[in-house]
Amino acid sequence: MAFGILAAIKDKLGLSWPATVLLVVGVLVVLGYLVWRCRAAVSRAWAGTTRPATTMKQEAGKQAGKAVEKAAGETGEAGEEGAEAGEESAEAEEVVTAHPQLTADLRAAGVLSRDELVRAGEVSIEKLPVGTRYDFLMPPGRTYKDVEKRLGNLAGVLGVTRLHTKLDRSRRTERQVQLLVLDEPPFTRPFPPPTREEIQAFKGVPLGHDVVGQLAGVPTFERASLLIGGMTQMGKTTLVNGLITCLLIAYGEFDLYLLDGKFCGLTRFEKVAVRYEASDNPDVFESMVDELNDRSDRRYKRIQEAVRNRQPAPQFRPVFFIVDEAADFFAHDGTNAGKEKAYRIAEKTRSLVAKCLESGISTVMLTQRPSQNAIPVMVRDQFLYRMCLYVASEGTAKVALGDTYFETVAPINPVLIDSEIKGQGVLFAHGTSTLIRGFNFEDEFMWQIADEVYDRQQKALSDTPESPLAQAISYMKKQGCEFALTSELAPVLGVEEADPAERGKKLNKLLGVPSSKGTKGARGYRLEDLTAAAVSDS
Repeated sequence: MAFGILAAIKDKLGLSWPATVLLVVGVLVVLGYLVWRCRAAVSRAWAGTTRPATTMKQEAGKQAGKAVEKAAGETGEAGEEGAEAGEESAEAEEVVTAHPQLTADLRAAGVLSRDELVRAGEVSIEKLPVGTRYDFLMPPGRTYKDVEKRLGNLAGVLGVTRLHTKLDRSRRTERQVQLLVLDEPPFTRPFPPPTREEIQAFKGVPLGHDVVGQLAGVPTFERASLLIGGMTQMGKTTLVNGLITCLLIAYGEFDLYLLDGKFCGLTRFEKVAVRYEASDNPDVFESMVDELNDRSDRRYKRIQEAVRNRQPAPQFRPVFFIVDEAADFFAHDGTNAGKEKAYRIAEKTRSLVAKCLESGISTVMLTQRPSQNAIPVMVRDQFLYRMCLYVASEGTAKVALGDTYFETVAPINPVLIDSEIKGQGVLFAHGTSTLIRGFNFEDEFMWQIADEVYDRQQKALSDTPESPLAQAISYMKKQGCEFALTSELAPVLGVEEADPAERGKKLNKLLGVPSSKGTKGARGYRLEDLTAAAVSDS
C-alpha cells in the first residue's frame, strides 16, 4: 500500500523516486511538528498563558511552508503558497489575549473553568485610597453572580478575607463585575458621621457606612421590621440611636414607641416618643404590644371600610416600635404560669410584627443574647431585615440572620468581625449581605434633631381645633397630671352617665382612644396617649 501511494504521488507530480520519498517524509515531519505545536499551545492556555494561540498557528504555517520547500527542492513554489495560505487563515481568526492575573485568580477560585479566560482588553484596574478596584467583563455565558457565589474563595486566592471585598453589579450588562479589594481590614479608620443633607439625599434610611465610606441602609421601612443581634458591648445601642436620628430626618413625621430595656440607652428621644418606658418588666412590654395591636386593629377596620365603599386605601402615619434588650421580655421562671405568660407574649408579638406591617407599624428589636431560645422562632421568622454584630459562633449568627443564611449568595460571617471595632455588623436585606458600621453621632446633634421634632409636635398640637380630645389634654395639663381617671374626665367632657361601664364606653367613643389601667388598677387615660392621638391619625 505504501509503495502504491508513493507511485501515485510520483506519477502525479512527475518526480523522481528520491524526490518523491523526500517530499513524503518532509510532509509527515511537518504534520507531526504541527500536532506537537498545537498540543503545546493548549497546555499553555490551560496554564493561563497570554500568548495568543493564533500566533502559534501563524508560526506553524510558516514552518510548514519552509519544511516543504526544503524537502521538495524544485517544488519550493508550492511550499511558499502553502505558507502564505496558512498565514492568511490564521490572521482571519480573532486574536484573544488573556489577562494573566485575573484569569489565573478566577480559575484558582473555581469561578472559571480551565478553558475560560478574562480578556485583557476588557479589564480596568484602578488604585483607590482604600484599596484596588477591578472592573472587568466575564466571558460569554458567565455573569457577576458566578463571582458572587465564590467571593469567599476568591478573597482567599487574593490573600485577604471576605470582609476585605465588596462586589457591585453593573447597570449595563450582567457580565460586568466591579470588585473592590481593601488594603487593610475594614473600618480600621473611622468615617465621619453623615450630615443632615447627606441623610436626606440617601434613597431610603441609612444605617451606617459601608467599607468604602458610602452610606448604606435599607430602601424603606414600609412593611418591614428589623432584628439586630450581637454580643454585649458591641455597639448595638449606639447603632439604634443613629437609626432613630436618621428616621427623624428621613421619615419626617411618625409616631415613636420606645421600650428601653437598658433604662438609659434610648433616653435621648424620650421627649419625642408617643410612649417611652424604661423597664425590663414583661408586663410593660405586653401592655405596649397590646396598645399597638389595638391601634393596628382600628387601622384595619378603616382599610376594610375603604374597600367596601370602593374608596382609596387610607394613608396612615408611620409608627416605629423600638425595643432594646428584647430577649428579657420573652424569658420565664420555669413554672407553668410563667411559660404560659411567655407564650402569650410571644404570640402577641408575632401578631404585631407580622400583621401590623400592612397598617404602617414597624418593629425594631435588639438583643445581646441572640441564642436559640432568646427570642422565639415564631417572632424571629417575621423580620424582613436582619443585622448581626460580632458573635462568638456561627450558630449564634444563624439565630440573628436566619437558619439558612450561610446558604445564601455571598454570605459574610459575623464571627470574623473585629470585636475591637464597635458598631460594625452584617446587614442582610433583600437577599444581599453588606458589612456596615453604624453612625456614632455627637449628643448635641441628636438633641438638636429631637428638639426640632418636639417643637413641630407641639405646634401641631396647638393648631388642633377644639375637640373632646383637645379639651381632655388641656384639662390634664392644667391639673399637672399624667393620668386621669375615667370618672374624673367624664364630667369635663359632659358625660353624666352614672353607670361606670356605660360612662367608660361613651368616653372611649368620644375620645377615640382606649383607656388603660393606672397604678391602683382603676381605668383612665394617659396624657401621652391622648397627645399621640391628637397629633396622629391613629
